Amino acid sequence: MLAKVKKLAATDLVKVSSLNAVSVFIKMIASFISIKVVASNIGPRGIALLGQLNNFSAILLSISTGGINSGVTRYVAEHKAEPSKAAVFVRTGFWITVALSLVTGIILILGAGYFSTLILKDVSYTSIFIVFGFTIIMYALNTYLLSVINGRKEFRLYVIVNITSSICGLIFSVILAIQFGTYGALIAAVTFQSVVFLLTLLILARKEWFTWSLFTGRYSKDAALKLGHYSVMELVSAATVPVSQLILRDYIVGHEDIVNAGLWTAMNQVSGMYLLVVTASLGVYFLPRMAELKTQRELRTEIVHTYKIILPALFVMLAMIFLFRNTIMHLVFSSKFEGMQDLFLYQLIGDFFKIAGWILACQLVAKAMTRTYIITEIGNRAFFVGVGILFVNNYGTIGATIAYAIVCFLYFLVMVFIFRKMLFSRQ
Repeated sequence: MLAKVKKLAATDLVKVSSLNAVSVFIKMIASFISIKVVASNIGPRGIALLGQLNNFSAILLSISTGGINSGVTRYVAEHKAEPSKAAVFVRTGFWITVALSLVTGIILILGAGYFSTLILKDVSYTSIFIVFGFTIIMYALNTYLLSVINGRKEFRLYVIVNITSSICGLIFSVILAIQFGTYGALIAAVTFQSVVFLLTLLILARKEWFTWSLFTGRYSKDAALKLGHYSVMELVSAATVPVSQLILRDYIVGHEDIVNAGLWTAMNQVSGMYLLVVTASLGVYFLPRMAELKTQRELRTEIVHTYKIILPALFVMLAMIFLFRNTIMHLVFSSKFEGMQDLFLYQLIGDFFKIAGWILACQLVAKAMTRTYIITEIGNRAFFVGVGILFVNNYGTIGATIAYAIVCFLYFLVMVFIFRKMLFSRQ
């Protein structure tokens, strides 16, 4: 038994998870404090507006990077032993990010009033989108640099940058929400990553490989085409996930009210906070690892091994969260969010199958299975919106979480079907 524990502890997944544990813990604490303070100051209505803005900014961020970050991570990891080949993808990704983020920023600034009315239903928030337009290039470059760091498997550096990001986000969110209420919380959401970018540059300046010439060489059309496969996949994901939440949240506002929309948004925030334990570690480890593996046997072994580690721990964690849901609700939020306790059960069920399906779906990205990824992603989110609207009509806000559980379970089954040969083959 002791030998098995030692063997498990020696695996790359556990090593990366252990190294990332500090980052995850700090991010969870920062998220907890931030959500608590922000929710107490702006209430369910403010949380609903913040959710709308966060979904919109996620879409714009992916557009500003061209959706290439996963591709940069994959090819940098794949050509780690050949720095000159990796550098082609690094500099091509850099120029794509700069060009698209500048265009996106200009569009945001010129259309600030329109976006304020469309997303937040109030033209008085126009200045938020103007600020976002000026800062989005730094936001985009920071996420791009993280993809390079991840591809180089500099996990310690990756953790340091993430810790810095968590602390900056906490400081910005808390101070601005306390001082300026909902407006301050919205400003914090679109500015803190820009400050993190400057800190990331300071941290990276100590690295020998981090030179200006690495990023400013010639643009490669061939590399751009290869990154394009990932661009399509990430942009589809960036469009479908936040847009589906925007549509369903807007429907809840119209069918129920903005307070119930805020409760549903708060439930999603709690979900995102505890799933950091899984996604933060797997996100750092899994994509580069999947890119390295070549045979079905290697992939099957890695996935089964990951399931054996992740799913039992995830089940226990979700069971504990359900048992202590009332305590968590009052601890993280306030008495204004009392109605949120009914949303936990189906959200937790959905989260379990979301991770189970996501582990398999990583192969779609790692192996650039573009067509399959696009079809499953669009189908999944469209089905979520349709079922969500149907269930909200029949069951109220809890219907959105029931729809989430159903869709996540079906998505897992679809992933099992797609990879059935790899999973069940004896070869």
